[in-house]
Amino acid sequence: MDAVFRALADPTRRAILHSLADGPGTVSELAAPFEMSLVAASKHIRVLERAGLVRREVRGRTHTCHLDARPMHRGMEYLQGLAQ
Repeated sequence: MDAVFRALADPTRRAILHSLADGPGTVSELAAPFEMSLVAASKHIRVLERAGLVRREVRGRTHTCHLDARPMHRGMEYLQGLAQ
């Protein structure tokens, strides 16, 4: 769960997740709204992958990312438990 909260702490990574909520996207598509290199975007995506929030599918040279919201749900359950 620490990895999820660490991943969500960065506004760029939150924006990437927000974009993926609309559907899968390539690394190039996810990097486009930001002034960053593909290498920098890949680093952000790797953090999201380690947290279990993103799955990456590789076909040839195209890397397509998919949102996996399950870890966020577990984080919400944890926070709700604290509030009770």
